[in-house]
Amino acid sequence: MKLHIWGKAPNPRRVKMYLAEKGIVVPMEDVGDGATLSADYYERYPMSTVPMLELDDGSEIGEAMAICRYFESEHPEPQLFGSTSQERGIVEMWERRASELALTGVAEVLRNTNPAFKDRGLPVYREVVAQVPELAERGKWRFAKFLDLLDAQLASNEFVAGDNYSVADITSLCSIDFARVIKERIPEDKKNVQRWHESVSARPSASA
Repeated sequence: MKLHIWGKAPNPRRVKMYLAEKGIVVPMEDVGDGATLSADYYERYPMSTVPMLELDDGSEIGEAMAICRYFESEHPEPQLFGSTSQERGIVEMWERRASELALTGVAEVLRNTNPAFKDRGLPVYREVVAQVPELAERGKWRFAKFLDLLDAQLASNEFVAGDNYSVADITSLCSIDFARVIKERIPEDKKNVQRWHESVSARPSASA
């Protein structure tokens, strides 16, 4: 078994944090080559995204949450996707919000403004995908809207999805930390997000 990662990219970090919370040790291989993935990785894995879990039988599981779900089935404790139907639904909802609003919003800014991603406006595709600078403002807006939602949620909850730490906290933290690459920070008026961020950043998994 091997987990393919890429430097400090946010999606591999989500899995690394998850594994650290579980106490699971998996061999890892960094397949990055500067601002791109290595040519060898492109050839071996046509989807060309990270993380990617390669199982002992050669099977491949891509996408961060798909990998985490695999390990949740294999190692159910501690439960990071919720323990009841209600908890699982709420965790899923907030993890998706963090991914679709915050993480994708930041990526939208980075992919469409950073010279390192010229002609790579979207991940996965090896064809030329032109940058659309106008999308950067939309990405910033999406990130800001997530912080609004999160601050309201954390006004009455210790963690993103309720009383227990979950993958919703992992994706939210990785998304907010990832925003540093576009020079976005938690605004001073988001006191609940600031409190939560300080707390979850102190967990050992945050530096995994």
